[in-house]
Amino acid sequence: MEGSVIIKSLTVGPIMANCYILGCEKTGAAIVVDPGDDVDKILLILAEAKLKVKYIINTHGHFDHVGGNMKLKETTGADILIHADDAPMLNHLQEAAASFGLSSDNSPAPDRLLKDGDSISCGSIMLEVLHTPGHSPGGISLFTQNAVFVGDTLFAGSIGRTDLPGGNFDILKSSIHNKLFVLPDDVTVYPGHMGTTTIGREKRYNPFVGIGS
Repeated sequence: MEGSVIIKSLTVGPIMANCYILGCEKTGAAIVVDPGDDVDKILLILAEAKLKVKYIINTHGHFDHVGGNMKLKETTGADILIHADDAPMLNHLQEAAASFGLSSDNSPAPDRLLKDGDSISCGSIMLEVLHTPGHSPGGISLFTQNAVFVGDTLFAGSIGRTDLPGGNFDILKSSIHNKLFVLPDDVTVYPGHMGTTTIGREKRYNPFVGIGS
């Protein structure tokens, strides 16, 4: 990405989900992608970087990626954005977390429902919404310049699980092949768990969805 855009990442919550902060150096406007937990840590990073949150974007509705929505929205006033197909999950986070022996706050209702092809502008940051279902019905990826934030759609050498309600391996594989693998090979992939990778690396070597797998 261009130098005018700040990317900061942190791992949040007991399931170790990745939260990403995208900031515009020129305006100080920011986007928080997947604030799953540890909102105090997110707020500290924002304060240190002198960033003000405009949007909270959820790549999907699972509690480990959205559990901090309520506190972050209450503190910052930022709008919550999520795909329409996963929006119903936001009101059932307590039950979902309890099924894993964990706790989570339900989220406020979304301020904007996203769909494939939507654009999100925040200062110098421009994101294109790619609907990438399979891990969940409303899973999305966010593409900008040489980076794509994929939630739990694709990992380094792996993929998101498809055994949860609404998951489907064939749909996930189609999403990856038709929405992600058409991006340039040098695009950096920022996943919902574990470390970064590239589109080219996953096309060649991913044992689940790589070309020829």
